[in-house]
Amino acid sequence: MSMTHPLTTTAFELPGYRIVTSFGVVRGIIVRSRSIVGNIGASIQSLFGGNISLYTSLCERAREDTFNQMLAQAGQLGANAVIGVRYDATEIAPGITEVLCYGTAVSVEKVN
Repeated sequence: MSMTHPLTTTAFELPGYRIVTSFGVVRGIIVRSRSIVGNIGASIQSLFGGNISLYTSLCERAREDTFNQMLAQAGQLGANAVIGVRYDATEIAPGITEVLCYGTAVSVEKVN
């Protein structure tokens, strides 16, 4: 399954497609922290207010990595789509966050 596969959705069905097989839950998980240098840079950014781009980019990378892990697991099962995609994040310790991306791996076919 390609890492840029368009057949992923937060919905539980794909318009124009029929679910043929469900393979169950697939997930990607990563635990990330910002380096001390990154924390100092983010602290300086927070003094001026607005978007703290160092943390934004860290979060975006973590979400992308978990999404790609989820797609890889779905592909290994033989799925060509993932439905019901969700993200979850939990702070494990100060400055250390777990990011989880999960969904249901399915095989779909185009409806004529």
